[in-house]
Amino acid sequence: MSVAALASPADGPRPHGRALPFLGGFVFLVLLAQATLIVQARPQDLVTGVHGMLDMLRRASPPDISKLPDAVWPALETVDIALFGTVAGVLLALPLAVLAARNTSPARVLYAASRGVIAFARAVPDLVWALLFVTAVGLGPFPGALAISVHSVGMLGRLFAEVIEDMDMGPVEALTMTGAGRLQVFSHAVVPSVLPSLLGIGLYRLDENIRSSLVLGFVGAGGIGFQLLTAMNLFQYRTVSLLLLVTFGLVVTAERLSAALRRRVA
Repeated sequence: MSVAALASPADGPRPHGRALPFLGGFVFLVLLAQATLIVQARPQDLVTGVHGMLDMLRRASPPDISKLPDAVWPALETVDIALFGTVAGVLLALPLAVLAARNTSPARVLYAASRGVIAFARAVPDLVWALLFVTAVGLGPFPGALAISVHSVGMLGRLFAEVIEDMDMGPVEALTMTGAGRLQVFSHAVVPSVLPSLLGIGLYRLDENIRSSLVLGFVGAGGIGFQLLTAMNLFQYRTVSLLLLVTFGLVVTAERLSAALRRRVA
């Protein structure tokens, strides 16, 4: 009897395995087609509207450098909103992350509750939080900082919890066997194990929050975004181009500083 005759049918090519990539591609094309219909994509409108965009760019050139001193304070506000919001978010997210990690949560109820708080803070967009806080405390940078803080709790809490769940449990078990309390285990075993990762995540979040704080100014939460919206409403396009250049400088500087600091703490 030949080897081919002894071969099992399972050793041959599987029709289902060959059909799976084609099925996945078909499903993707269907989803892309319905998305194109839902968003009412009309590339021809973009082509016919190019002259309007070019006219706006013409009126925005050159940037009004005389307005640069007026942009310094809003730029500082933007950075401080992100800094305050990130630090407050880290301080609030860390204890929640300890409760939301399976290997450090003291009770299942606390685990579920902390996961729910983190998910809710993350699910609500930062613009919605900013609108709520503007209604509560009025216009200015403070509601923007509060919005950044709450939204950061949702993002950082999840990432922190995942880092804690993946950490080496050896030091924790060793301290627990010596009779150390929960606070001692947390400060002497958990924190040293995850601190470099948490610092890196926090710095990355600061970089993201600077971008977010720019947009929050559009709803009255202070910063350079509020100045940008005002200039656009007044059709002061040269001022708009200046503020966009300042924004570009802030974003690039924040990216470089954050990347450098992350390399040092890694």
